[in-house]
Amino acid sequence: MDMNVDKKIELITRNLQEVIGEEELKKKLKSKKEFSIYWGTMPTGSISIAYFFPMLKIADFLKAGCTVKILLADLHALLDSVPLEILEKRYQYYKEAVLAVLKIIGVDAKKLKFVKGSDLQLNKKYFHDLLKLSTFTNLSESTKAASEAVKSAKGNNVKLSGMIYPLMQALDEEYLGIDAQFAGTDQRKIMVYAREFMPKIGYEQRIELMNPMIRGLVGKQMSSSIEGTKIDLLETEEKIKSKINKAECVGGNSDNGVMALMKYLFFILKEDKKEKFIINRPTKFGGKLEYKDYNSLEKDFVSKKLHPLDLKNAAAKEIIELLKPLRDSKKLQKLHIEAYE
Repeated sequence: MDMNVDKKIELITRNLQEVIGEEELKKKLKSKKEFSIYWGTMPTGSISIAYFFPMLKIADFLKAGCTVKILLADLHALLDSVPLEILEKRYQYYKEAVLAVLKIIGVDAKKLKFVKGSDLQLNKKYFHDLLKLSTFTNLSESTKAASEAVKSAKGNNVKLSGMIYPLMQALDEEYLGIDAQFAGTDQRKIMVYAREFMPKIGYEQRIELMNPMIRGLVGKQMSSSIEGTKIDLLETEEKIKSKINKAECVGGNSDNGVMALMKYLFFILKEDKKEKFIINRPTKFGGKLEYKDYNSLEKDFVSKKLHPLDLKNAAAKEIIELLKPLRDSKKLQKLHIEAYE
């Protein structure tokens, strides 16, 4: 039996922070035509556990019957300062790592289409459209669009590459032939730029789907450039325990990176498998706790019934188990060494 439109919308928008073009989304789904979404990533820094968040959404899109394309944007990485001589090695590592993460969460990769950015973008028509789009875009508009998402568009020494980046990301929507783009809210300004400027060169607006940016273990956001904020996919058990132990996690305040992992990763995995989240404590400290949803765990944490140390111990155990297949992959380890060491 086909899934109804309301259920599809519920799955597609689950845990998103924002949808631009919600009425367009409903209209397209009601038309019963194939609905396609793309998610893009550029092979820059070593991949962290944060990649599970978009992969879980990709699983939702597939469950809703959408066609999903994953763009591995090697040229975007080049524009964002990845040296040309290691670009292909980073690309190979990213592709293998993304496939491995998808496998862990039970996504059938056969239902996905992977697209290499340079295969899509190094053609005559794309280049002509890029030049055309540049005639409608002034520097301040491009700088604004790139300001939150592109490293080379920040600071006092802004590079021209950072100005090209948002124009290419806008064009990717057209050349991938999709109905919607999915990204984090750090991409919002680029997505708004695409909706405003693509019609100026004769292309339609796309629907924009945005995940919230997840809190880092330390500070406001996970960052590939700040080691303590994130856990790498290939992190050792010892480092995982150490980083979780050092994570900011004050009892009574749920606004922290450990609770974010609970909400946006572990409870989604548990709920989809109809499993409970277990916290094992010594009997003298209250014994085992079981949670069927995030809200009940948050309630206990805010009321201080659940101690931060017990939460951290349980989180570290879950992360170690989740990432074990990646740590054990000799192929992934080899590609990582070639790409980063």
